Amino acid sequence: MLEVPENAADAPVVEVAREEPAAPVRRRGRTALLIGGAALLGLVAGACTGYLIQADRRPTALPPLSQPQLAQAKGKAPEPLSAARDRQVRTDGDLRKLLLKKPRGAKPADWTPGDGWMDLDAYAETYEEPRNMFGRLIADEFRRAAVTGWEDGGQTVEVRLIQFRQQESLEAADSTDSDQYWADREPETDSWSVPGTGNGMAYVHHRPDSDPGYLPLYAAEAHAYRGDIAMEIWIYDSKPITKARIMDLAERQMERL
Repeated sequence: MLEVPENAADAPVVEVAREEPAAPVRRRGRTALLIGGAALLGLVAGACTGYLIQADRRPTALPPLSQPQLAQAKGKAPEPLSAARDRQVRTDGDLRKLLLKKPRGAKPADWTPGDGWMDLDAYAETYEEPRNMFGRLIADEFRRAAVTGWEDGGQTVEVRLIQFRQQESLEAADSTDSDQYWADREPETDSWSVPGTGNGMAYVHHRPDSDPGYLPLYAAEAHAYRGDIAMEIWIYDSKPITKARIMDLAERQMERL
């Protein structure tokens, strides 16, 4: 509602907010009130009658506090999981052993570190703003990263396993969600769920990067997580990459986790 002063030419127009009427309180019907009153009277009368009956009865002895000892179930205690079956033992060990093995005939990629470990600084460098990402990874409880890669003909593959401490939040899941968000934004991209992961996605980008003087570069990627480990797979080729290729790598890598 607008309030206009007498001298409207000299004073500004002030808008006054109109208060919304309060929501009406729902009334209980007359029948409900009568039923409630009758129930209350019935409770009082019943309580009085019960008290008089109980007062004439002899007190009932209470059961003893001690109870008979229960016999322990017989049988062997379950054996602890072996190191091969205990996932926590595997993931707390040498993370590099969980990476996919280089295919026969392929040669190691020159850009991957020789010892298979990618430190915090090197991993931050894989992002567009490394300096900002470095601090963010510290806050996200980055623990360690293992990486492998190879070249096979004109195709290059890189596989990373990123492990987080996860004492404050589930960063492996958040990291995977972020990677999947950006992969989905790429134009001319197909995506599929990775079987057996529940959260993994594989992507094939059909539009290549084309720079003058260079062959077109096609890309495919896959992102998933299990527990405190995020998996990243990247494939690059001068020819289009098939769905079968990226899915095969993603499924086999997740099986190792």
